[in-house]
Amino acid sequence: MSTRRRIALERTFDASIDTVWDLWTTKEGIESWWGPDGFQVAVHEIDVRPGGRLLYAMTATATEQAAFLRQAGMPLTNEHRLTYTEVVPGRLLAYVHAADFIPGVEPYEVATTVELTATAGSVRMVLTFDAMHDEHWTQLAVAGWESELGKLERLLAA
Repeated sequence: MSTRRRIALERTFDASIDTVWDLWTTKEGIESWWGPDGFQVAVHEIDVRPGGRLLYAMTATATEQAAFLRQAGMPLTNEHRLTYTEVVPGRLLAYVHAADFIPGVEPYEVATTVELTATAGSVRMVLTFDAMHDEHWTQLAVAGWESELGKLERLLAA
């Protein structure tokens, strides 16, 4: 269990819990919204069960994001892997994501939990994740998730 502080982001979607769950747990769902604006994700493997993995590549597709990665000494495409630690269909998804892509920083894991609750005609989602190794990267992670959740909101509203 991580000793870093935890950050929680909450959203309510006008959608069914099955729809939101599928967007978090299928190749097509993840590829439709995962990754901040200016990035595209390609899922290589997904096995949603405790001990199962999600392997994906995230590629910068927008000029600003590509410039940021180049300036940070990072490639335009980063391979990512996460391991699911707990899965309760339609309710809870927990995983650890390998933060092994930051130049000059020893790899470490970021624990994330997604909790879904059905309400009258909508779904309440609470996303909780570990802070990164420093405040700068933590703010980048928060901004990334805010962007991703905006994409998810737009997709569900369409």
